[in-house]
Amino acid sequence: MRLIQRLLLVFILLSAVGIGLAWWALAPLTPPPDSSLTIKPGSSLIQVANRLAEQKIIRSPLAFRLLARLRNYDAAIQAGVYNFTLTAAPNTVLERLVAGDVVQTQITLPEGFSLQQISDRLAARGVADPARLLAAAHDPALLDELGIKAQSLEGYLYPETYRFVPGVSEPELLRMMVSEFNRQFTRLQKSLKGDLPLNKHQLVTLASIIQKETGLDEEMPLISAVFHNRLRRNIPLQTDPTVIYGLDNFNGNLTRKDLQRPSAYNTYLNRGLPPGPIASPGYQALLAAARPAESRYLYFVARGDGSHQFSHTLKEHNRAVRKYQLRRRR
Repeated sequence: MRLIQRLLLVFILLSAVGIGLAWWALAPLTPPPDSSLTIKPGSSLIQVANRLAEQKIIRSPLAFRLLARLRNYDAAIQAGVYNFTLTAAPNTVLERLVAGDVVQTQITLPEGFSLQQISDRLAARGVADPARLLAAAHDPALLDELGIKAQSLEGYLYPETYRFVPGVSEPELLRMMVSEFNRQFTRLQKSLKGDLPLNKHQLVTLASIIQKETGLDEEMPLISAVFHNRLRRNIPLQTDPTVIYGLDNFNGNLTRKDLQRPSAYNTYLNRGLPPGPIASPGYQALLAAARPAESRYLYFVARGDGSHQFSHTLKEHNRAVRKYQLRRRR
């Protein structure tokens, strides 16, 4: 009888200890300040649990592993960079790892950015290696995968605010931006019922020039009309942004010599559209390229306040040029 009592007492004590250990192992814990954990692709549950315990985000790796297996989460933890700042129980930590609640970097890519400028901005934020990104943007295999019939992804990286996960590969970054471009282009086709005046590459090329010529949405259809009219009449587009795009190490000052320098992008020397886009156009520029205003304008000149003066004849245009160039000098 005494033996049974003793065994019962031992059982009660062990149960109490077990309950206490379980409570201790699964109780909320406050991590050290600015705790960060990087989970690499292919990391095992044991590796993740040990890293969490080493960084004092959880107390017991064993309890964490048992919890994950009980919930069938042992193979569901997602790779990425995680920040832990708040007091949390292992169950909450596990939920975050399974949900992929990773650190994200928000980056805005403005309308009119070139591929080089996009690369520079992503590199400055530590999201991408510029050399690898530019190489991927010119990779024929990736271009073929994305269905883009061009020499590079110039013009096809849609300007938008993106959230990037640190560690994502350069090709995946590009796929994300091209996916958004495709979504916007499909939206454009639906709004116009698929009736486009140019093929896709030509349209994006023209839209990129319109985007670089004006930042005013209301002017874009008129700018587009000028270019469409010139294309129909086989008149050179004579647009400075394309010339600048074709120059190496442009210093900000476009000279008469630059306008005479041979280049595939020199629309003063070459008729028609340049070989491809010169920047990433936004939706309004794409819409304007597809639907120009009904106008016979052939010329425009900057007024110096962000807007433009449009003209039908060369005589009118020269008069406007003298007027606004003189105003700028004064």
